[in-house]
Amino acid sequence: MAAIRILLADDHEFVRRGVRSLIEMQPGWKIVAEAADGQTAVEKSKELKPDIVILDIGMPRLNGLEAARRVRAVSPQTKVLILSMHDSENLAKSVVESGARGYISKADAARDLVLAIEALERGKVFFTPGMDRMMLQSFLNGGRGRASKEGLQDPLTSRQCEIVQLLAEGKSSKEISSLLGLSVKTVETHRANIMRRLRCHSVADLVRYAVRNNIIQV
Repeated sequence: MAAIRILLADDHEFVRRGVRSLIEMQPGWKIVAEAADGQTAVEKSKELKPDIVILDIGMPRLNGLEAARRVRAVSPQTKVLILSMHDSENLAKSVVESGARGYISKADAARDLVLAIEALERGKVFFTPGMDRMMLQSFLNGGRGRASKEGLQDPLTSRQCEIVQLLAEGKSSKEISSLLGLSVKTVETHRANIMRRLRCHSVADLVRYAVRNNIIQV
């Protein structure tokens, strides 16, 4: 079996431990790094250029979908596999748009993880069977599906999505400033622009937007 270098990112240590044990049972496969948040996953991907990056979709600081886009930007040869507890047609569309080549449910990881990694390494895609059916149904429906109008319009930049996630996680402007290396004034400007663009009137409105558009998961 060919050697495969893998970066694993999940904010739950017990999940990383379980995935690591499945991977290390395969001859030649190696976990080259782990990360507990999306931003660290992107930084380590840029440094290490792994063959495969496995991203939990619901990580802090930077969710798996946005992390996937950035991993693809800093390491174009790296293939991305998304892990999640949820299945939906909107999520399937978001996974594909992020540049990820595969998606598996955490509940099916013991069955699908090795198959998914092998498929991605061969240049193919792999989606959990339930997600496959949703994507097919969306195609048969002409791509209309049940995706939210907000999600289809994709009205936010990458930086704005990052700030929405941090606000939805309860971070203050000062905390976001420290995390992103921005001035508090710049963060406040972003926040005002986001609220106006999304027609949100409170952080609760932002949280609802973030959940509907897979920026955070609950």
